[in-house]
Amino acid sequence: MEKEQKINQLLNLQPPGVVYLSLWLTENGFSTQLLNRYKKSRWIYSIGSGAWMRMGDTPTYQGGLYALQQQVGLNIHPGGKTALSLLGKTHYLELSTKQVTLFGGSEEKLPTWFSKYNWGLKVNYHSSSFLPHNRGLQTLEQGSFNLLVSTPARALMECLYLAPKKQELVECYEIMEGLNNLRPKQVQELLETCTSVKVKRLFLYMAEKAGHDWFKYMNLENVDLGKGKRSLVKDGVYISKYQITVPKALENYE
Repeated sequence: MEKEQKINQLLNLQPPGVVYLSLWLTENGFSTQLLNRYKKSRWIYSIGSGAWMRMGDTPTYQGGLYALQQQVGLNIHPGGKTALSLLGKTHYLELSTKQVTLFGGSEEKLPTWFSKYNWGLKVNYHSSSFLPHNRGLQTLEQGSFNLLVSTPARALMECLYLAPKKQELVECYEIMEGLNNLRPKQVQELLETCTSVKVKRLFLYMAEKAGHDWFKYMNLENVDLGKGKRSLVKDGVYISKYQITVPKALENYE
């Protein structure tokens, strides 16, 4: 009876569908020996070293991310086009292309159990601190639990961070075109705390080109755009205001 009470307590501590991390379980009084007993009794099963699921639940990458965010306090989150897709802000459905884009801090690594598990899609993880971990994130409901994901403005900046090698600039601009209701104060805060000159210059260039109303409220004097020219592509068009060379297809895009 005590054994059943203990496992029921365990299962009720977290929402259905999330991963249980050994580190968190140990801190909450569940020893490795006890977990192995639960495994033999088919209460839980392992999806990798240090990661468990309750029997009957199917692992999802969202359930794995919940564990990383809530159980061990990592800043790893859906970003870029994946965040935009989850927020319904873009017609690019990441799941249909079978890949997901995650971002985390420069010192944060994706745990082995997460990177090795077959989620049914390709996981692209990028560790960087070009944006502060506590800026530009919002809570999004994912079934029985909530996840922190990038806001639209941060998500586009993450796309621009990957451009042009891992993300097409024209596609980034198409995303920018759809972001006509961003909050100027939030955008200003992200631009002022962003450390990537490339990202800031591209973001402002695209926002101005798109003609969004919120762009008028940007205070560019408080945004450090660095010095010197940035050539992002060969045989492109030079934009003197932002000192960047962009693809002809982008500059001529209407």
